[in-house]
Amino acid sequence: MPFANAKKMTMTEQSWTMPPEWAPHKRTWMAWPSNPDVLAGDEDGAYRAWSATANAICRFEPVVMVAPPGMGEHARSYLDKGVSVVEQPIADGWMRDIGPSFVIGSDGTLGAVDWTFNGWGGRSFPDCKADALIARFIAGETGAERIPSRLVNEGGGIHVDGEGTLLLTESVQLNENRNPSWTRAEVEAECHRLLGTRHAIWLKRGVVADEGPLGTDGHIDTLACFVKPGVVVAHGQPDSSHPDFEAAAENIAILQASKDAAGRDLEVIVLDAPADRQDADGMPLSLSYVNYYVCNGAVIMGIFDDARDAEVADLFAKLYPGREVVGVPAIRIFEGGGGVHCITQQEPAA
Repeated sequence: MPFANAKKMTMTEQSWTMPPEWAPHKRTWMAWPSNPDVLAGDEDGAYRAWSATANAICRFEPVVMVAPPGMGEHARSYLDKGVSVVEQPIADGWMRDIGPSFVIGSDGTLGAVDWTFNGWGGRSFPDCKADALIARFIAGETGAERIPSRLVNEGGGIHVDGEGTLLLTESVQLNENRNPSWTRAEVEAECHRLLGTRHAIWLKRGVVADEGPLGTDGHIDTLACFVKPGVVVAHGQPDSSHPDFEAAAENIAILQASKDAAGRDLEVIVLDAPADRQDADGMPLSLSYVNYYVCNGAVIMGIFDDARDAEVADLFAKLYPGREVVGVPAIRIFEGGGGVHCITQQEPAA
C-alpha cells in the first residue's frame, strides 16, 4: 500500500468527524475520465480538463490519479510529475462521488466512509460495480479505517462546516432512486453518525441539468457550500427566463432563513451563474461557480470565459485570505455532468 502511513485499524465504536474542506490536507484523490458518455465527441478535451485541475492542485499538495488498468501511461502523458498515478478498475472520473468521504476519529484515526453507490440512482452509466469498490480500494491505500454505510449517497451530495452543520438536498438522499425506504430522520441520523454533524439544512432540488442522464438529481456541491462556519456561498441564477431561476431563488431563501448548529443565522453570499452554454442537445449546462475546490494554500475555481470569472476570483480572494485563487477551464467538465469539486476528493491530514 504505497500511500499508507498508519497501521491497519479494526472497526471501533469511536466517534467520527468530517473536517471542513479548508482544513489541512494530506493529498487530493482524483479519477481519470473513463465514461464513454463523458468522453463522447471530445476525449482530448476531457483529458485536458481533468489534467488541468490535477496539475493546478499539485502545486499545493500531492495528487493521486486513479486510472483504469492500461491507461496509466496515457494519463501520465497529460499530468505533471507532481501527480502520482495508480491503476485500478474504474468506470467514471467523478472521484468526489465514487471515492470515500474521509473523516477523523476521536483517537485521531483516519476513516473512510464508504457510502453505498448505485450509479447516481441507476442512471445509464457504464457498469458501476468497479466504482462501488473504489472507496474500499482507497481506504486500503491510505491505511484508513473503512466505515461502510447502507445509505445510498455520493460525496458531492454533502457539505459540512466542521462544527456540526450539514448541507444536503431532498432530491438526492430522499429520492426513490436511492433510498426509497429511508425517512428524513433516518438519513440525518446516519449522516450525523458518520460525519460528526448534529444539524441538517435541506435544500429542495438542484439545477435542471442535474436531472438528465448525466446528472445527479441535485448535488449540493453545485448549489451551496460553506466558506467558514456561519458563511455560505449559494448558486444564483439572475436570468428570470432560465429554467434554474425558481429553484435557485428557493434554495437561497431556505439558506437565508436557516441557522447553523451553533444557532447562528447564516450569512449567504450569492454567486450568480455565468452566462449559460448549451449541451449538444440544446439543453442548458447550468454552469455554477459554487462547484470549486479548496486545497492547501489555494482555491481552485472553474472559469467559463465569462465576464464574471474575474469578479468571482476577486471575491474568493477576499473570502479565503492567504490562499491563491487559481482558475481552471471548467466548461468541458460541466459538459460531462459536473464541476471542479466533483472530480476531486480531499484526504485530510490525520
